[in-house]
Amino acid sequence: MMNAPEKTMSTDSFQGINPATGQPLPGSFQEATAAEVAQACEQAAVAFVEYRKKSGTEKADFLEKIADEIDGIGDELLQRAQAESGLPLPRLTGERGRTTGQLRLFAEYLREGSWVNARIDTALPDRQPLPRPDLRQMLRPLGPVGVFGASNFPLAFSVAGGDTASALAAGCPIVVKGHPAHPGTSQLVGDAIQRAVTACGMPAGTFAMVQGRTTAVGMAIVEHTAIKAVGFTGSLRGGKALFDAAARRPEPIPVYAEMGSTNPVFFLPQILKEKGSALAQNYVSSVTLGAGQFCTNPGVAVLQQSPEADTFMEVAATAVTASQPATMLTQSIQRAFTEGINKLTHAEGVQTLGQATAADSFANGTPILLKTTAETLLANQELAEEVFGPGSVLVEANSREQLLAVARSLEGHLTATVWGTNEELPDYADLLEILEQKVGRLLINGFPTGVEVGHAMQHGGPYPATTDARSTSVGTNAILRFARPVCYQNFPDSLLPDELKAANPLNIQRLVDGKWTS
Repeated sequence: MMNAPEKTMSTDSFQGINPATGQPLPGSFQEATAAEVAQACEQAAVAFVEYRKKSGTEKADFLEKIADEIDGIGDELLQRAQAESGLPLPRLTGERGRTTGQLRLFAEYLREGSWVNARIDTALPDRQPLPRPDLRQMLRPLGPVGVFGASNFPLAFSVAGGDTASALAAGCPIVVKGHPAHPGTSQLVGDAIQRAVTACGMPAGTFAMVQGRTTAVGMAIVEHTAIKAVGFTGSLRGGKALFDAAARRPEPIPVYAEMGSTNPVFFLPQILKEKGSALAQNYVSSVTLGAGQFCTNPGVAVLQQSPEADTFMEVAATAVTASQPATMLTQSIQRAFTEGINKLTHAEGVQTLGQATAADSFANGTPILLKTTAETLLANQELAEEVFGPGSVLVEANSREQLLAVARSLEGHLTATVWGTNEELPDYADLLEILEQKVGRLLINGFPTGVEVGHAMQHGGPYPATTDARSTSVGTNAILRFARPVCYQNFPDSLLPDELKAANPLNIQRLVDGKWTS
């Protein structure tokens, strides 16, 4: 937790919980008070005055130092994350690499510098009937940003995750609410960032973290006047609550909330004839990966009625029955999964296709596949809603037209996938056109679990997948969420940011009089 005056310190403490056993873990963490949250936000506002002026190189050095400090924690970080999340060490090792990798990717992006989208319309004093002034525009940071750690990625979508990396890259100080499911992991990473703040000479208040189990702590961040934007990964209920709170402020602010998705997968007839059994096995592997606790977990699959579709379902049922339950992130997540599956299994027109043998363990999620018809789904859209965990609904359409009707009925999702042969895919171009309007990432012949961190990645989608389909929470375009355009008219060259000066001292690509040039 941030340092605060003794008189404002909370006396309410909590501990991390091992999800596999339900037992408390070592270490006590303080529930932040309203005064502590306010102090963190106010210090961020003070820091913004200086931090917003840091050069791309200075911010890049800072991000790389954060990555180095996280690497320097070593096995202690992985072991604590495993104890708090139940995730296996190999998965967490890869996630640590992703976390530091995206920090270093943003550092490279800052050093190149063209992300500011510099645009220059040079003066035309002799233009008739009116002269044109000198106009220069670039992206500038919004201000302090509130970031919420996610439950399912204790490193890569948490304290030093993509929201933090992109906001710091944009020039925005951060106030993070650590996720209560992994407070020890959050503390270790938060301390690493603070060491980087000191080592790089960044202003105090550039980063702060508060902890808490209650919604009051998060709401206090969103409602504070110093906060100018919010990044969130979590449930639809949680994201919508933050979005609504931000909209009620006297000064409304953007909330970039990634809130979940069922990531529908469509299997076309010809490819089922060629490799249906293998696809069924791979589909179940994707559904059960990480106990189904990925925001890109495929929760719905759509097939056209055929003997090959029947074979696919039989193989998938066998595969899921042979799969193993796995520890879920928290008892509350496991309970919500169980309740969601129970609701689906009791819905009219839904049958259980296959289910793993339940294990007698504290927070295990039992993999399951359900089956329904397209007609039933079209009459009950709740069957297409996310149930976070290792479960999926297979939907059988009686015709091509009914398959397209299912696609049209979908709400917004992060991803959609189409499996088809090279010969049949052109015949389903209309399906692709429909899905393009429903998702942020459209896949051909792949599975959506696994999100590459790069320049071209889009991790976002129409509501209710996110609160803003124009943004991404993964990849370098995530920086655009925390910046706004500013135009400088008739400025002396000496007063302009380096990105807009006539000599282009940073040698970045700029749009000058309608032509891109460096």
